[in-house]
Amino acid sequence: MNILDRIRFVRKTLGLKQGEFALRIGLTQTALSMIELDKTTLTDKNIKLICATFAVDENWLRTGEGEMFGAQSPYEKELLEIFGKLTADTQEFILEMAKSLLKRQGKKNEELGIRNEE
Repeated sequence: MNILDRIRFVRKTLGLKQGEFALRIGLTQTALSMIELDKTTLTDKNIKLICATFAVDENWLRTGEGEMFGAQSPYEKELLEIFGKLTADTQEFILEMAKSLLKRQGKKNEELGIRNEE
């Protein structure tokens, strides 16, 4: 499996169509299709966007070595560190806020025609 196959594999694993995947990384469906078909150059910027957007391990994407979904992003690490220091009541409040934000994001994604990840 080469890097283009791995990009397609990530997209299919996430259950995203080309248009949905492309939109989330700032490309058109046509541009992503051309990349997947090796008809245009895959840029380093696109690789980094795929990894950052979908939490894909960059080494795996480039080489196929390791796990597809890598370690937590720096944001996740920081959030978990902070969350662990909060009282139980505050953790519960933050969790309810996060659920509310996720619901709002889902509604916004529906308006934009983006399938929600579950």
